[in-house]
Amino acid sequence: MTPSQPNNPLHGKTLELILTELVDHFGWERLGQRIPIRCFTDNPSIKSSLTFLRKTPWARQKVEELYLRIKTK
Repeated sequence: MTPSQPNNPLHGKTLELILTELVDHFGWERLGQRIPIRCFTDNPSIKSSLTFLRKTPWARQKVEELYLRIKTK
């Protein structure tokens, strides 16, 4: 059984869900301006972005932080 994480606002959210919501909210162009990484600015797609974000902890952290900022407004 997985322990409960009541203080983790990302608990239960997949990276794909987070990224999809950010793209829906900002669009690729504005997302690439807010987080200037190539997977968002050069021929972006959910699949290629997920591949990059899963391999790059600092980029994933930026995405998660932006997601939390828009969800706590």
